[in-house]
Amino acid sequence: MSETDGGNGKARADEQTPKSAILESEIEDGLNELERPSGGLFLSALSAGLDIGFGPLLMATVATLAAGIWSEVTTTIVLANLYSVGFIFVVLGRSELFTEHTALAVLPVLDGRASLTQLGRLWGIVYLGNAVGAVAFAVIVVTVGPSFGVIEPKAFVDIGGQLVGHPPQVTFAAAILAGWLMGLLSWLVSAAQETVSRTLFVWLVATTIGIAHLPHCIAGIVEVLAAVLVSPSMGLATFGEFLVTSTLGNAVGGTVFVALLKYGHVVRGGSTPSADL
Repeated sequence: MSETDGGNGKARADEQTPKSAILESEIEDGLNELERPSGGLFLSALSAGLDIGFGPLLMATVATLAAGIWSEVTTTIVLANLYSVGFIFVVLGRSELFTEHTALAVLPVLDGRASLTQLGRLWGIVYLGNAVGAVAFAVIVVTVGPSFGVIEPKAFVDIGGQLVGHPPQVTFAAAILAGWLMGLLSWLVSAAQETVSRTLFVWLVATTIGIAHLPHCIAGIVEVLAAVLVSPSMGLATFGEFLVTSTLGNAVGGTVFVALLKYGHVVRGGSTPSADL
C-alpha cells in the first residue's frame, strides 16, 4: 500500500492513490449521481449524447479527405485516435455517460449504500438522455456534413458498417470488452491526480475501443444511425439489433468485469473501502 499524505487517504503527488481510496471515491461519486434530481441528470446525459458525436463527425470528415490517399493502416490508426475526441469532451466535461455508470453506479449498491431501484432510475434516465442526444447528433451530421461538402455519405456507411453485420453473439462479446474498458476508465480517472493524466487515460481507452471496432452503445448510435440514414441497404432493424446487443454487452462488461471484480478484490483483500482513510 502506498503511503498517504497526513493519513487522509490521498496520495502525495509522487505516490499512487491507494486502491481503497479509489473505491471510496468511486462509491461517493456514484452516490452523488444516484441522488441527483432527474431533470439535471437527463440534461447532463443529453449533453453527453451530443458531445460524443464529435468523434464520429471527425472520423467521417477525415475519412472523406483521406480517401484514396492514405493507406488502410494509416487511416485506421488516425480514425481511432479521432474517435477518442468525443469521449474526452464527455469525460473531462463531467457529463453523464451510460457506459461509465455501468460500473460507477453499481458500486454503492454493492456496498449497501444504495438500492437497485435507485440504480435502475439512474440507468434509465442516463441511457435515455444519451440516446436522444446521439440520435439528434446523427440526424444533424448527415444533414450538414454532405450539404457543406466536407463529408461523403459513403464515409458514414464505411464507419457504421464496421459495427454491424456480425452474428449477435459476436457483437455481444465485443460489446462486453467495450463496457469493460469503459468501466475501467471510470476507475482510472478516479485514480488519476491531474487533468493531463485523466486525458491520457480517456484517450488510451477510447482509442483502443476505436481501433478494435468494439461496439459502444452510445457512440455507436451516431455511427450506425448515420449509416442507416444515408444508405438504403441498411435498415432500422439493423440499427435496432446493434443497439440492443451492444447495450446489453456494455452493461455486462462494466458491471461484472469492473464493478464486481474491483469491489471484490479491494474488500476481500483485507480492508474495507474506508480502512485506509
